[in-house]
This record gives sequence, structure tokens and C-alpha cells, in this order.
Amino acid sequence: MATKIVKQATKIEIEQIKALFLEHYPDSLTELNYNNIYELLIAVMLSAQCTDKRVNIITPALFEAYPTPLELANADLDELKSYIKSCSFFNNKAKNLIKMAQSVITNYNGEIPQERDELVKLAGVGQKTANVVMIEYTGANLMAVDTHVFRVAHRLGLSNDKTATKTEETLTKKFKTDLHLLHQAMVLFGRYRCKAIKPECEGCFMKQHCRTSDTFKI
Repeated sequence: MATKIVKQATKIEIEQIKALFLEHYPDSLTELNYNNIYELLIAVMLSAQCTDKRVNIITPALFEAYPTPLELANADLDELKSYIKSCSFFNNKAKNLIKMAQSVITNYNGEIPQERDELVKLAGVGQKTANVVMIEYTGANLMAVDTHVFRVAHRLGLSNDKTATKTEETLTKKFKTDLHLLHQAMVLFGRYRCKAIKPECEGCFMKQHCRTSDTFKI
């Protein structure tokens, strides 16, 4: 992971940054399409190293073929792969989807758990995935850090951390509240304006707080 040490935002600046994000993205939601927590979990799992746009192309047929954890738990691996083969790392994701569903059937009576500590016990579900599910489905006051959030946090002087996990801890401590809204606001801001390559700096509402336009990647 490449990082660049930049001057960190003051407490006053942090509050200003927070207010700007909430002003510009007051009702921010995931761009993943889903109808229930089961579908949301699958979509978030597939979105790792894959665009939301691609996931939304894949999931309609996938959800129709495997409408509940029971069907997914009993899925043929090769058949499942055929539905998600245009998604990055589809081989491992297919295996984890089946294992996840089997665990849900065995340990949670076929219901996706709605607690982060239980979600992370499922195959293929790390802390970021669990946090995103909790943020989107329950409005939990949690922060999740993907490549967009990581980049934005460093460019705005909110974090100098070298890992997504540490950045999550730092943002949680600095923002404290409205984390579910701030997470998605930072995702959308990073995806469409504060892009890794050729960020749209002209007229940006965060320009006064920006430390750098360098590219940060995780």
C-alpha cells in the first residue's frame, strides 16, 4: 500500500468536512441493487475488487436461480460459477457463497444474522463486508473503508494510516456519529469526483480541505 504523509485535519476541520459530506450526500445509499439482507450480503461479497455496476448486471439472474440461502447452500459449484464468471475472482467467490449459505442454514436457521460479530463468522465475509451490510441494512453507526474511502481520507488529511482497518478505526474516532452516512458519502465522492486518476478538483466542495491530489491505493 502506498501512502503519503500529509498534514492532518484539525478538530475544527474534521467537523467542517463532516458537515460538508452530510450536506452534499444527505441520504446516501449503496448503489448495489437488492431486496433483502440475503441479496445485499451476496452483492457486497461479489463487489470486492469488482464494480457495483458489474455486480448489478450479474445479480438478477443469480437471485432468481438461488432465491434463498437453502438453494444457494445446495448449489452446484460449476453452475454457480456460470452466473458470476464475469466477476473478478469468481472461483473463490463461488466457493465462499456456497459455504456462507451452508453456515447460515446450519447455524442461523436459514436467516442471515444482523450482528457484525456473527456476520464475520461466515465464509468470505470480512470486517469490511460485514460493516457495509450492517451500515446499509440496519443503519448501524459503523465505518467501512474501501479504496475510495481510503483515498479520500488521506487526501483530506483525515488519516495517515497504512491499512484499511486502521483507517476505519481513525475515521470512527474522528467522526464518531453519522458513520453510516459518511461511509457512503465518501464512497460516492471518491467514485465520481475525488477519483484516483484525474480527480475533478475544479469546483469541488472539498477543495479547501484537500491536502493532495496524489493517487492512493489499497
